[in-house]
Amino acid sequence: MKRRHALLFVLTLIGFQICQAQQIDSSLGLKDYFKNRFLIGASVTPNSLKGQSGALIIREFNTITAENAMKPSLIHPEKDRYFWTDTDTIVGFAKRNNMKMRGHTLCWHRQTADWFFKDDEGKQVGKEELLMRLKDHTTNVVGRYKGSIYAWDVVNEAIDDDEKKEFRSSLWYEICGDEYIAKAFQYAHEADPEAKLFYNDYNTENPVKREKIFLMIKKLKEQGVPIHGVGLQGHWSNKWPSSDELKRSIEKFSSLGLEIQITEMDISVYGSKENMDENPGVFTAEREKDQAEKYKSFFEVFFKSNKISSVTFWNVSDRHSWLDNFPVKNRKNFPLLFDATFSRKKAYWEVTKLVN
Repeated sequence: MKRRHALLFVLTLIGFQICQAQQIDSSLGLKDYFKNRFLIGASVTPNSLKGQSGALIIREFNTITAENAMKPSLIHPEKDRYFWTDTDTIVGFAKRNNMKMRGHTLCWHRQTADWFFKDDEGKQVGKEELLMRLKDHTTNVVGRYKGSIYAWDVVNEAIDDDEKKEFRSSLWYEICGDEYIAKAFQYAHEADPEAKLFYNDYNTENPVKREKIFLMIKKLKEQGVPIHGVGLQGHWSNKWPSSDELKRSIEKFSSLGLEIQITEMDISVYGSKENMDENPGVFTAEREKDQAEKYKSFFEVFFKSNKISSVTFWNVSDRHSWLDNFPVKNRKNFPLLFDATFSRKKAYWEVTKLVN
């Protein structure tokens, strides 16, 4: 009888220790799993820093990016007026929680206020005036957060998706030619010589676009332009790209001596961005399985390449994603590692198992 009681005691003790171990494991965040691999982060808004979402960010991540607050039209809506409040809030959160912060973005063809490109009479400005405005904007924004932001997406999406075109036909390009790209990096480096400066784009796994980006950056480096890395946005889906194409992109850009970061990662559960899929807005078991497998395959590439210094998800959880209602109206998407209740999804455990 005594031996039986002793055995029960030992089994109970073992069970208690296992429960304790499970509790300890469940308290680990992505930043803990990947601490020996790369930084891990999310794009945020002032509202997402509050409540359950804020607690999740603190638990899971060690780097953050402003989703919208630092884009030119929001932080510099008028020629003589800056709006610092939202960015100050996000930077303050990062500092209090010992997180690194990326700046996004200084020069972009979208979400840039019209005043950048027009004079007081509403006419299009010339090249010298536009470059001066870019320099003033960059000097003020980068200068304000010097020492608080370790890396910047300096130029965003300058390369065209059309295989027959090289540069995007933006007002930046129309007025300045491709010179604005080198100037943007020069101005950012002058404002904060210690910051890492990135070119950031999507569809970098498309072979034609990848080559165009590669040749542009190669030319910049040959000219002595201070560019330190390339951001692969990582707006992918359950169907695209292949792991091989992702691997080729990482190898291609790192061959230039560039630091590689995944800057805006999410995996849409829909195979097509343009067409309405069957059962739109439903996170089916099949989609859950496909997404988990895709996340796992991409993280395997990150690990094997040993070239990735940071992975940032674009948004925190499926409660809010920029892919909701885009590009198909009234269609919910489920592209992240946390569901709408902030719980960890199957994809979360698939990627964390890689480091167990």
